[in-house]
Amino acid sequence: MRELSSRRRFLRKVAFAGGGALLGTVGLNQISPRIWREPLEFEPNRSYWARSQPPQNPPLTEDIAVDVAVLGGGFTGLSAAYYIRSISPHKRVVVLEAKGCGNGASGRNGAMVLTMTADRYMHFSSAPAIDKKIYDLTAGNIRELSKLSFATGIDCELEANGALQVLVTSEDVRAAKAYVQEARSLGMPVEFWDKQRLVSAIGTEVYAGAFFDPNGGHIHPMKLVHVFKAAAENAGAEIYENTTVASIEEGREHLLHTTSGCTIRAKSLVLATNAFTSRLGFFRNSFVAVHEFVAVTQPFSERQLAEIGWHKRVPFNDSRTEVFYLGLTQDNRIHIGGGSPSYFFNSGVGEVSDAASHFSQLQRELVRIYPKMSGVSFELGWDGVVDWSIDESPSVGCTGKHKNIFYGLGYSGHGVNLTSIFGRIIADLEAGREEPWKQYPFLNASLEYVPNEPFRWLGAQSGLAWYRLTEP
Repeated sequence: MRELSSRRRFLRKVAFAGGGALLGTVGLNQISPRIWREPLEFEPNRSYWARSQPPQNPPLTEDIAVDVAVLGGGFTGLSAAYYIRSISPHKRVVVLEAKGCGNGASGRNGAMVLTMTADRYMHFSSAPAIDKKIYDLTAGNIRELSKLSFATGIDCELEANGALQVLVTSEDVRAAKAYVQEARSLGMPVEFWDKQRLVSAIGTEVYAGAFFDPNGGHIHPMKLVHVFKAAAENAGAEIYENTTVASIEEGREHLLHTTSGCTIRAKSLVLATNAFTSRLGFFRNSFVAVHEFVAVTQPFSERQLAEIGWHKRVPFNDSRTEVFYLGLTQDNRIHIGGGSPSYFFNSGVGEVSDAASHFSQLQRELVRIYPKMSGVSFELGWDGVVDWSIDESPSVGCTGKHKNIFYGLGYSGHGVNLTSIFGRIIADLEAGREEPWKQYPFLNASLEYVPNEPFRWLGAQSGLAWYRLTEP
């Protein structure tokens, strides 16, 4: 059965290409991190979602001592701070965000809320019973997001109408039918949609069918950031923005040094920096920082949406390796993302000309899907950095000599939902409550090795070029 998850083969090719070069140049791979230090730079969020970024808190201006220091003010960090304080209200918990909360992938993504982890999405492992548990966990968390949004009084625009993976080839259709049959035998309420049913739902005729998950949905990512920021502060966490941690001295008590000269002493450290984690010297060989591109149109009227046939308000992504994904905002803007990603040498930042070519690709794909959109231009386009692991498997756990560093990594496109689950797990681990999570494969999972530069860049470029030539 063909694996339909979007990047698995690409990332494996990155590893193979880099690993092949690595065999003859082990020495360079080892000294590479000292030659090419990853830049401690953070671009401002200029996405459509950023218009709803919550008001920023003042930066840290003095030395402090805390129980838990959380690095990163996105979904992982804010949810971890909220859950830690909920479990241990006596602990002083601070969140340190280099820019504003939601500046990274949490506030720039494609807004799809998906069940499962990326490595098991439409793909059963050797332990289907565990796959079912992961499905139930992730489906249940979407309901928890809705409850928390209501409790804070902040509408994150969660529309849990389901999510579609639209199928490009007849092989994809056969694989989806086989997956749905097995999933339903386990009690997962997923469905296979034939082409006629798909066309009646979203209007386009370019796909052969679809996989439908009724527990998926669509959200306003930055408003969800606002939900978790409010929840964390209501629980008693302190949040400092525009506070960049430049270096960390690990120990029984960690010493964190900011670019402004402040020092934070922390008994526990939470790394919630996702694709930026390696810039602080952690997990450098565990993921690839891939740039994804997204663009959004102006609002459309209900009549205009009806004309193109998008009747059911569900987001969808396709089954290609270089996946495209689309959704509708509450004011009826169409956003589209994906296509060819980019990897820049040493996890750097790309050029404007590179971004322009990606937005042109998104424009062409939008018109291919909906020919009536010809002539429609994007109101705004942006990019974001995603932490992709080699086999798309995530990891959450505890590390460090003194087992007082906690982390969540490798979301690989499923982070909108999975991040807050990992925030809950981090809170339990920090409180010494590991037992309920031992059954899940992502707990303290070892992520597959990714070589250093220049092999990472060479592998990424060759892998991307190959898929651009062979993608249907």
